[in-house]
Amino acid sequence: MKSLKSIIPLVLAFFLLTALGNTGIAQQMPNKKMETTAKEIKFSDGTWKDIAAMAKKNKKYVFVDAYTTWCGPCKLLKSHTFKEKEVATFFNKNFINVTVDMEKGEGLTLAQKWDVNSYPALLFFTPDGKLVMKQIGFVEGKKLIEIGKQSMAKI
Repeated sequence: MKSLKSIIPLVLAFFLLTALGNTGIAQQMPNKKMETTAKEIKFSDGTWKDIAAMAKKNKKYVFVDAYTTWCGPCKLLKSHTFKEKEVATFFNKNFINVTVDMEKGEGLTLAQKWDVNSYPALLFFTPDGKLVMKQIGFVEGKKLIEIGKQSMAKI
């Protein structure tokens, strides 16, 4: 009888530790759905000519983040809006996304061509390269998704 009384606390402790241990392990295991959801907008590299060709081939609209390095609202878009899960999922699925420094390299020419002189400028192009919408300034995620949907409805 004495040995049974000493085993009961050990058995209870075993079950308690096992239950707690499984909870911790479950929380550490990666969630498959989480892995497939983007954490931020993925921006493509390349010249505008390359991006336009890719858009036409894949029949996807193009979203351009036209920015400058000194622009505070541009930095806020990159650190906030572009990292919202819902925004990333929408834009990665529906657009070829490009970010262009409008004061360097090809950005200088594109700024003139697209008549961009305020930043950030968020530009939306059809798969054929036609500019259909331009949004100037910082926007929250839900508003950016709304603008993206509007741009895809314009032809």
